[in-house]
Amino acid sequence: MSAPISIRPLTSPADMAQAEALQRIVWPGSETDIVPGHLMLALAHGGGVVLGAFDDERLVGYVMGFLGTDNASSERVASARLKHCSHQMGVHPDYRDRGLGLRLKAAQREAVVRQGVRLITWTYDPLLSRNAALNIRRLGGLCRTYIREAYGEMRDGLNVGLPSDRFEVEWWITTARVVSRLEGRRPALDLAHFLSAGAQQLNPTTLGADGLPRPAEHVEPTRAGLALVEIPFDYPEIRRRDLGLAREWRLHARRIFEQAFSDGYLVTDFVSLRGGPHERSYYLLSHGEGSLG
Repeated sequence: MSAPISIRPLTSPADMAQAEALQRIVWPGSETDIVPGHLMLALAHGGGVVLGAFDDERLVGYVMGFLGTDNASSERVASARLKHCSHQMGVHPDYRDRGLGLRLKAAQREAVVRQGVRLITWTYDPLLSRNAALNIRRLGGLCRTYIREAYGEMRDGLNVGLPSDRFEVEWWITTARVVSRLEGRRPALDLAHFLSAGAQQLNPTTLGADGLPRPAEHVEPTRAGLALVEIPFDYPEIRRRDLGLAREWRLHARRIFEQAFSDGYLVTDFVSLRGGPHERSYYLLSHGEGSLG
C-alpha cells in the first residue's frame, strides 16, 4: 500500500524544479506564464508560503502566495493592512477529485494564521464551477470585486482567445463562517433552500440544439436580498467546442456581476444541480456587509 499524500513546505531548488514542471502540466502552452523556481524560492524564504502535496517524493499539487496589503483603507499603514496574496494553486490532472485542493488551502490557511494575518485573497475565473465550488461553497470565500482583463491577453492552453476576467476572492480565515465550513459543520444547502428563502433567479439558461447552455437573453434587475446567477456547469467544454459561445458567456457574466457588485451585493455561496441533460450551477448573491460573518 502506498503512503498517504503528504503536504509540506517547498524549500529547496529541487522542490522548485518539480513545481516548474507541474505548472507546465497544469497550464500548458505558454512558457512565459511559468513562475520560475528561483522566484518561488525567494518567496518561500522571504515571508511567502509555498506548499506542496507529495505522493512519496513526487510533487502532485502545490499552492504559492506572498505577503501583500489590502487596498480597502489605503490611508492606514501597511502593517495594519497585511494580507496573503495566493497567486497559484495547481493539482496534477491524475490527482484531481481527491480533495487535494482543499487540503492545500487548509494548510495555506494554517501557515498564514501562524503569521498573524487574517485575510487571504486570490483570483479565479468566475465561470469555472469546479473552482467556485471549492473557493466559495467549501472554503467560505466571498467575492465583491470583478476584475476585467485581470492578466491581459493570456497564451496558455486554458485561457487563450478569451478575456482574462476574474473574481477576487476574500477569505477571512479566522471567521466563524470559514471555520465552520472547513470543519464540515455547515448544513448542506441546495437550490431548493435558496429558492424557499426568496432568492431571485436573474438569468435562467436554455439548452441549444448542440446541448450547450445559452445565456439568458433578458436578465432580471436585482430586487431581492438574495439572488441567483447561473453559470455554465462545464465552461471548459463550451470553450473547447464553441469559442464564440464561450466569449458570449464571458460578457454576459461580466455585465451581471459588475452591476450586482455596484449595487452592494456579494457572492456568498454556490450550488450545482448534477445529473440529467441540463446540469446547472448558480452563485448566490447576498446584499450588504452583514454577509461577511
